[in-house]
Amino acid sequence: MMGWIVLAVLLLAVVLLVSAYNRLVELRNRYKNAYSQIDVQLKRRYDLVPNLVETAKGYLKHERQTLEAVILARNQASLAAQRAAATPGEATAMRDLAGAEAALGGALGRMFALAEAYPDLKSNTTMNQLSEELSSTENKVAFARQAYNDAVMSYNTGREIFPVSIIAGATGFVEARLFEIERTVEREPVKVSFA
Repeated sequence: MMGWIVLAVLLLAVVLLVSAYNRLVELRNRYKNAYSQIDVQLKRRYDLVPNLVETAKGYLKHERQTLEAVILARNQASLAAQRAAATPGEATAMRDLAGAEAALGGALGRMFALAEAYPDLKSNTTMNQLSEELSSTENKVAFARQAYNDAVMSYNTGREIFPVSIIAGATGFVEARLFEIERTVEREPVKVSFA
């Protein structure tokens, strides 16, 4: 009789361990999937930036340094996004991505501020269309980032609850980092307006 009780307790412990491990895997996969949605929108954004710069180039001939800064920031953000896509949730990758995205937002903001002084550029149909697409993409990035952060929060909470925290620590489930922008200035959306 005592043997059956011990066997039942061991079986229950194994079932609980497997269940906790599987739940951690599920939560990790959710935040990785949520990051892939951010990645899709960021790639769309990175594809729009060269088109914007090319359209603006004809009008902003004397602002070459600003246009080059936008392209450089876009390239750096694209590389940071690739590194983050390889290891979503990893602290350094997410911090680097947030910094690169902030730099790109700042460079785009400077370009749009300069463009305000050029009436022909403001009325350019292609520039207006690209600006609308960029604005729409910015909104999609924000929604995707919110979904990612929600998934990371669920994962981090799930891995910190006792006794799952013991399993998480023993099996390599490390804390995932949120994708958040650090400074208030960086939190402001890129203003896109040529109307």
